[in-house]
Amino acid sequence: MKYYIITGEASGDLHGSNLVKEIQALDSKADIRFWGGDNMAKYAGKPVKHIKELAFMGFVEVLMNIRTIMRNIRFCKDDIKSFTPDTLILVDYPGFNMRIAKWAKKEGINVQYYISPQIWAWKQKRGFKLKRDCDKMYVILPFEQKFYKDKFDWEVEFVGHPLLDAIDNFQKEAPSKEAFLADSNLSSEKIIALLPGSRKQEVKVKLPVMLEAISIYNDYQFVIAGAPTLEREFYEKIIGNQKVKILYNKTYELLNNSHAALVTSGTATLETALFKVPEVVCYKGSAISYQIAKRLISVDYISLVNLIMEKEVVKELIQYEMNVENIRKELDLILEGEGRERILADLENLREKLGGVGASHNVASKLLKSIS
Repeated sequence: MKYYIITGEASGDLHGSNLVKEIQALDSKADIRFWGGDNMAKYAGKPVKHIKELAFMGFVEVLMNIRTIMRNIRFCKDDIKSFTPDTLILVDYPGFNMRIAKWAKKEGINVQYYISPQIWAWKQKRGFKLKRDCDKMYVILPFEQKFYKDKFDWEVEFVGHPLLDAIDNFQKEAPSKEAFLADSNLSSEKIIALLPGSRKQEVKVKLPVMLEAISIYNDYQFVIAGAPTLEREFYEKIIGNQKVKILYNKTYELLNNSHAALVTSGTATLETALFKVPEVVCYKGSAISYQIAKRLISVDYISLVNLIMEKEVVKELIQYEMNVENIRKELDLILEGEGRERILADLENLREKLGGVGASHNVASKLLKSIS
């Protein structure tokens, strides 16, 4: 069968790659065309569009790039028509994918949505559009199934979280700590990871504050997880003379060997937690984007960890609260003592909330059954 898959960000590329692998295992004749990144390319060849061309963050940046986005949408529709897929699989990336879903449904194309847009956080009315435009919805957070049923009388399928698969697969073949330190040219075993995001505009805002905050911690080795879309020179200009390392393409290795972490909001907060690394969540956007989001978002937390656990497990420092003094205060609490023990105990329970491994296989299996 022919599958057209659209992802638009790094996390979608990761989960899309595992989905592609499972589809190929179940359908030996699978013909896959996709928008994605290097992870998906390992299994399905060259992408139609690479995620480097697609990631626009925040209200202001979207407006500044609206012409590019509209060109991509027109091109995508034409490309789907030419390919004539048996099914269109949309992975997260709602601003783009929901537009494509509406068009595809009218064209009579089977639409399967994997990883729900976070409509429970804001713009909940989009649930009616998703129900109208999608043949199937596969959700990865345990509370989403009830949310869709209660709000929209829509039976969506909870398949488990694909990060469990990705992390379990990694840890089966992970190098030892000694090998990691040697290979990465790191001298200290007491590592604190810095994950300031994957886009230039967010890193420019958050990383300088993180760096100023950590300048007093001489007993620890601080390491930035370099985003593949950002050049080393970009980070080095922000770091200056500070003794901070940058590692590319080793985020999981870094988290697997970290004592603690400062992490921006998003999937990275959950990845860090699943590696059982105590963290402080740091978010700071443009003043305009923050004020707009503040009026629209309708959830109590911004980190997936806290949303899933339904309580504050990890501290969230948002906008003006993300400052040097607060980062130091919260970091001190998770480096040792009761604060660290408390968060580690909560992280042990997180996996149970997310269900077992096998999300990618579950989706691929259900998807094939629904279109065969």
